[in-house]
Amino acid sequence: MLNKLDAALNFHQNALRVRGQRQELIAANIANADTPNFKARDIDFKTAMQSATAGISKEAFVATKTSPQHLDGLPSNNISQSGAPGEPLFRPIIQGSVDGNTVDMDVERNQFADNGIRYEASLTLINAQLKQMLAALQP
Repeated sequence: MLNKLDAALNFHQNALRVRGQRQELIAANIANADTPNFKARDIDFKTAMQSATAGISKEAFVATKTSPQHLDGLPSNNISQSGAPGEPLFRPIIQGSVDGNTVDMDVERNQFADNGIRYEASLTLINAQLKQMLAALQP
């Protein structure tokens, strides 16, 4: 029974993990909007979910430093820039800046809000799924 419950919620668990890590990346982009030479990063959600559901470890979703002057983030911050599935990628430059920073606050705010709404939707789906399971167990 527990394996079935785990399997039923596994997709949503992976979705929440990827959304949470994406939210952290977007928040880091916003926090570094004034940092010279900072390069905005993001996760391709579709690729990250395919990796997550294929059993690739969650280290594939950890952000890497773009400069040796940046502070260390999560403990496993040593992922190579190999372009592995689910790895954070540089966001395309929409509007260049004199200091080399690629953060576009309009894009970041929109992505932050969109990702937050989708995170909440995943939580709502998990909640509904659990309620259905509880209702099925009730006499």
